[in-house]
Amino acid sequence: MDSIYLIIVIVLLGLAVLDLIVGVSNDAVNFLNSSIGSKVAPIRIIFAVAALGILLGTMFSSGMMEVARSGVFYPEKFTFPSIMMLFLAVMLTDVILLDLFNTFGLPTSTTVSLVFELLGASVAVALYTIWTTESGGNLGEFINSGKALAIITGIFTSIAIAFLVGSIIMYISRIIFSFNYKKPFKYLGALWGGIALTAITYFAVFKGLKGSVLVSSELLAYLEGNMGMALLYTLGTWTILMAILQHIFRVKILKVIVLSGTAALAMAFAGNDLVNFIGVFMAGFDSFHIAQEVVASGGDLNTLYMGKLSEPVVANIYWLLGAGTLMTLSLFLSKKSRTVSNTEVNLARKGEGIERFSSSPLSRSIVRGSLTLSKSISTIIPESMKKFIDKRFEPVELENKASFDLIRASVNLTVSAMLISLGTSLKLPLSTTFVTFMVAMGSSLADRAWGRESAVYRINGVLTVVAGWFLTALVAFSAALAVGLFLMWGGKIAIVIMIAIVVIMLLKSSKLHTKRKSKEEQQQQVLSTKDQLITSCNNDVHMVLDRTLWILKKVIDGLNDENRKSARKAMNEAIELYEKFKDKRDYEVVPTIESIQMNALDLEQEYVQLVDYSYELTKSLKAISESTFNYINNNHSAFSKEQIDDLKVFYNTLTDVFNCYNEMEKTGDYSKFNKVTNLRDFILELNPKLTKRQIKRVKEGVSSTRNSILFLNLVNESKIVTLQSGNLIKSHRNFREQSSKHSMTMIGAKELINNATLNL
Repeated sequence: MDSIYLIIVIVLLGLAVLDLIVGVSNDAVNFLNSSIGSKVAPIRIIFAVAALGILLGTMFSSGMMEVARSGVFYPEKFTFPSIMMLFLAVMLTDVILLDLFNTFGLPTSTTVSLVFELLGASVAVALYTIWTTESGGNLGEFINSGKALAIITGIFTSIAIAFLVGSIIMYISRIIFSFNYKKPFKYLGALWGGIALTAITYFAVFKGLKGSVLVSSELLAYLEGNMGMALLYTLGTWTILMAILQHIFRVKILKVIVLSGTAALAMAFAGNDLVNFIGVFMAGFDSFHIAQEVVASGGDLNTLYMGKLSEPVVANIYWLLGAGTLMTLSLFLSKKSRTVSNTEVNLARKGEGIERFSSSPLSRSIVRGSLTLSKSISTIIPESMKKFIDKRFEPVELENKASFDLIRASVNLTVSAMLISLGTSLKLPLSTTFVTFMVAMGSSLADRAWGRESAVYRINGVLTVVAGWFLTALVAFSAALAVGLFLMWGGKIAIVIMIAIVVIMLLKSSKLHTKRKSKEEQQQQVLSTKDQLITSCNNDVHMVLDRTLWILKKVIDGLNDENRKSARKAMNEAIELYEKFKDKRDYEVVPTIESIQMNALDLEQEYVQLVDYSYELTKSLKAISESTFNYINNNHSAFSKEQIDDLKVFYNTLTDVFNCYNEMEKTGDYSKFNKVTNLRDFILELNPKLTKRQIKRVKEGVSSTRNSILFLNLVNESKIVTLQSGNLIKSHRNFREQSSKHSMTMIGAKELINNATLNL
């Protein structure tokens, strides 16, 4: 046997390991979010419970492995060499695709990825086989279209079912318990816990046993024949146990329910989704063993058709345990899992705050339509009923600043585990991401977590994620099709090239994720003390002034040398600076003012102005750099030496302004601040002179239309830069003076308190 096939198996194993790592990073959102969002326990306990569920769930996943072997295509139509290329194409595509989604913090469906990658790769191999062999045939003979369609239909139908079921159960639960649920839960909590844990037990254990390697067929038959009695005993046992824990041992059983649900959902995830990560490798590994037996008996691999893959599969327990162990390690060590998890928690949280997504025409239309429908329904509901319902939904302060309470967390986990485990028992690879995400969104909507201030952003976030899932299907199919054709055509060389591409993309995405995470942490930072406020403002002002000069220099260098690279650097830096202060103005200012416990209105006023002036300044820098880059990028005529000299005069004078202010700031002596003001006025007086010079050049016909438009725009935006930087410097001077006065006042107050204490 050619050693290339052993190499392919090894590569498949390596890719399966990578797939487990990036897959768990993506799917950790499924079973962690309810616990993390409700802050039911310290993060290490949540992860430990989830890890236990994963290890148990891997033992229930054997039956799902058939999906990768014969769920989409007819293996008896593919030869051994072609099916190995098919599996390799699937794994290469899957690792790249999942890692990209994880990097940008979007939860995608590993099930959708796998199914459509299998479909794309099998189509590619089938088409290549049809084109290059004399046997002919048609594509329908290779693809198991009926089963593939059933799987795809089940995946996308689960979106509506999960959202609807999550909404209904959450609404009923909130009506029963309200947000102030301690009193009703005292009487109904044990029964609630018994029902929830019985549902989890039924779907996650009884139903999941069908795919387990741990039980015999006789035990399964016995359970099926006595399921009603088993459920009755289970309900009674759980209810009594919850009552004992609640009333005798004073245990908060809601936490027990949520942690149990986390373990059950992790188990359901591992049972249903493990095939997405190692199913293709195990199919390739089994194919390799089948080929070895044929070679040992003198057979020809090129005529070996893989019909044996259609036979029932019993997965090796050691492979399952190894995969489960690796999944738990990835869960604890992966930073990307936290990024993906934050997306869903952010969309489902109660109350206002920083929104990850903007609004869109569709989300605004949905909100307006919902408000209209709500008003119409409100007119036919009795007033007494409306008051009763509104009272049940009156919010209360959540403990530990959680995103939502334990009632919603228990609903999310119970409903999700039920739906996913049901799909596993029916050997339908439901998308765990689809189900858990849509249950969470349905419950948050029913729980009135989306208020008028946040609804358009949350809805657009949901639409974005759902659109990403559909895009996943298209991209997965197309990418696997392209990779499959490339591998079939290029052979060994194509394998080497694709492995190199995977390595490069993983390294680049890791760097990009680190950069994005750092940026998000800066954007979401809320200043909570006066010292933090002063330090942050000082650093921001210095950074803005330094970056302003750097961007303007790059712009002038780009125009002088027609240097597209220099102009692009200036534009990227300006855009990043603009977005930083736009987010700071929109999301940080008010929370910061609310969080800082001090009576210093003048200081806080200057802080607001500093942010506003910085935003206006960076907006002009963005306009300057973008128009310059577009001009150079479109290869328009170069600026003349006179035009460059005019721009340099502005730049040099602005540099003098900033240097003059920096010297004053170092000494703390602002008595000669009028020098800064005079330099600023000089620049403003220079503005009409530069405009007149350009008009003269236009009259003389030495400047083209686009050249003149850009120059005049740069002069106009430079005026705004001058005004806003002057305002920023003046406001920063006032800010520093106010902070000094406030510090002296606080010191004086402390001395008075200390003296009074000594006198006493």
